[in-house]
Amino acid sequence: MTKQERVNFVINTLYKLYPEIPIPLDHKDPYTLLIAVLMSAQSTDVRVNKITPLLFERADNPYDMVKLSVEEIRDIIKPVGLSPMKSKGIHGLSEILIKKHNGKVPQSFEALEALPAVGHKTASVVMSQAFGIPAFPVDTHIHRLMYRWNLSNGKNVVQTEKDAKRLFPKELWNDLHLQIIWYGREYSPARGWNLDKDIITKTIGRQSVINEYNKLKKS
Repeated sequence: MTKQERVNFVINTLYKLYPEIPIPLDHKDPYTLLIAVLMSAQSTDVRVNKITPLLFERADNPYDMVKLSVEEIRDIIKPVGLSPMKSKGIHGLSEILIKKHNGKVPQSFEALEALPAVGHKTASVVMSQAFGIPAFPVDTHIHRLMYRWNLSNGKNVVQTEKDAKRLFPKELWNDLHLQIIWYGREYSPARGWNLDKDIITKTIGRQSVINEYNKLKKS
């Protein structure tokens, strides 16, 4: 298969498997999505979805959030991990949204990435999922699968994002990044991976990855 044929195979398979694409993090507006994505760093979406209702019950907008102290926020979000940094970020960005953006989440990468504790990936998720602006946030699943599928060299997430944007049509980015995440969780996880169930890697995967899998299976 040519690279373009492999790309088309990925797109077609993912759309067959996930014609309806659920959003992994529960939220009701751009602000609650921004907070949920920030909280998801080095945590699981399942854990975040258990904690955000407790936080949003107290404060689901920047004006109520700044009424809470950093310590109060930290106590609520402790189970998701990295709570000292995340609680400062949540309080700090809420203050900036009020001062600079009339309490609204800005619709630009530059303004989002200027907020405390908001990196490029978080900004990309908000731009794509809250505002429908094409972006390709790369998480661990996408980084792993782009390497397994021989569509990126796996050096770093910056390169993986560049490769994904170069290979996949821009109008599909917002769907595809979510479809790849769901696929990675269900069919191509880092641990407990069963290549027989992973139709995409089995069909177009990097030969060295498949060889390594078979070698480990035999040992």
